[in-house]
Amino acid sequence: MAGEYSIGDLARKAGVKVQTIRFYEQKKLIPEPPRTEGGQRRYSEEHLNRLSFIRHGRDLGFSLEMIESLMLLKEHPEDDCQGADQIARSHLAEVEDKIIRLQSLQAELKKMLEHCSSGKIHDCRVIEALSCDCFQHREK
Repeated sequence: MAGEYSIGDLARKAGVKVQTIRFYEQKKLIPEPPRTEGGQRRYSEEHLNRLSFIRHGRDLGFSLEMIESLMLLKEHPEDDCQGADQIARSHLAEVEDKIIRLQSLQAELKKMLEHCSSGKIHDCRVIEALSCDCFQHREK
């Protein structure tokens, strides 16, 4: 039948692994599909659409909880989008915070390498910096 997929076909079409589909089913992010008389799962276009939505959300770094909330909001297309905006703003704040932490990490690594003499291990700035506990808890 057109618009019906085996789990392998669905995985290929959505660009995910079979295990990912099973995981999302277990988490109730996609509904369990009907089975054929032979017991094979048959997925629909709706399954593909939901799976694509989840995959795209994950590609953008949204948590599964955020994606689940967004999917619930999507079920009410006439409602205002304040809830979706709030989820996206929260995620943006997390991303911006992560960027700041990564830039700090980048600066530390550059500083470490700038002082590297490329000599012997006992003079190695990289080893020395990693041995020092002065960097602990700096991220927080």
